[in-house]
Amino acid sequence: MKSIKWGVLGAAKIAREKVIPAMQGSQLHIIHGLASRDAKKAEITAKELGIPVHYGSYEALIDDPEIDAVYNPLPNDLHVFYTKKCIEAGKHVLCEKPLALKSEEILDLIKARDKHKVKVGEAFMVASNPQWIKAREIVNSGELGTLKSIQGFFSYHNIMPDNIRNISENGGGGVWDIGCYPVFTSRFVLGKEPERLAALLDYDPNFGTDRLGAVLIQYPSVQMNFSISTQLMPYQRMMFFGDKKALEVRIPFNAPSDEPNELPLHHGDILHHEVEIIRMPISNQYTRQGEDFSKAILEDGDVPVSLENAYRNTKVLEAIFKAAKEKRWVDLA
Repeated sequence: MKSIKWGVLGAAKIAREKVIPAMQGSQLHIIHGLASRDAKKAEITAKELGIPVHYGSYEALIDDPEIDAVYNPLPNDLHVFYTKKCIEAGKHVLCEKPLALKSEEILDLIKARDKHKVKVGEAFMVASNPQWIKAREIVNSGELGTLKSIQGFFSYHNIMPDNIRNISENGGGGVWDIGCYPVFTSRFVLGKEPERLAALLDYDPNFGTDRLGAVLIQYPSVQMNFSISTQLMPYQRMMFFGDKKALEVRIPFNAPSDEPNELPLHHGDILHHEVEIIRMPISNQYTRQGEDFSKAILEDGDVPVSLENAYRNTKVLEAIFKAAKEKRWVDLA
């Protein structure tokens, strides 16, 4: 079987520390090259990570006929531009979330994808994580009873002014960086799209980015609410409440790769509370994401998170900003 040769645009932290090490060692693919605008940085990073080829520009990697697929972890405002360049060069592309800061730009990528007949997807690694596949299975099995409510929380503390997440013009802020996860995972588990939403956002006076947010989403038969923050203690959780049981996804987004993920099932009453712990096998969600994408290329199958899915998720994120700005419910139907 052919191995897919991947190239990586840039030396982003998530690429260096998470995605590249997780993807190395698979029989389905190899990390063949890494590019940076700084040729020396590309050389040093490639050597540290055991990547055989390095490039002094993104274009050099994109134009290399040896590269089959490109992983794009560049700053948010560069995602669409370089993803389209890759598509037009005939490369398959896995682009970090958020894929775009404007949903209509994804429609342009869909046209380019179809024209050049390549695989393109958004890097929501949770879609390949066994704990989320199991969570979806439990919810849809009816074990929780009738699902009525979903609650989520995702926060970290980052007040560094030169950090890309705190730079507004690069697409920084909580909604784009982490608000996308509760939206995506609720859509993933339910298999349905939101009907309307309301939101509150608080902005950092110096950065101009949203630092605290609360969102209320109405699905066809389920209410969802979640909070996010870039300036609170680190915490994350997702809860799915039925009229019989509740499912907790304990570490929903930064799931560990060196210990089992746990899915507590809660039932009973307040005084006689019982918890059944479902322990998932140890796995690396970035390894699985890479292998799922490479399989889609090799077998001409579906990528884990399609551009159409990315478009729908981005529409919800745009609506959050609109609802907060206009102080009203925003319809999504």
